[in-house]
Amino acid sequence: MRTLILFLLLLAGIYFARRLLSRTAEGLRVRRAQQAGNAERMVACAHCGVHVPESEAVLVEGVGYCSAEHRRLHRDEPA
Repeated sequence: MRTLILFLLLLAGIYFARRLLSRTAEGLRVRRAQQAGNAERMVACAHCGVHVPESEAVLVEGVGYCSAEHRRLHRDEPA
């Protein structure tokens, strides 16, 4: 009888442990999906090649620059 009770307690422990782990894994998946949705596109500077977020980049005619100074320098370079 004692062995049966210990076996049932072991099964209950395994059940609750798996349930807890699956909830934790599901929470991680949801958090990662939310973070991926907040990601911003990166733009490479045409002058130096540094990548900056699109919201911080200086965009001129579809070409991205990391700063107004690099836009000016790139425009003034001899072709």
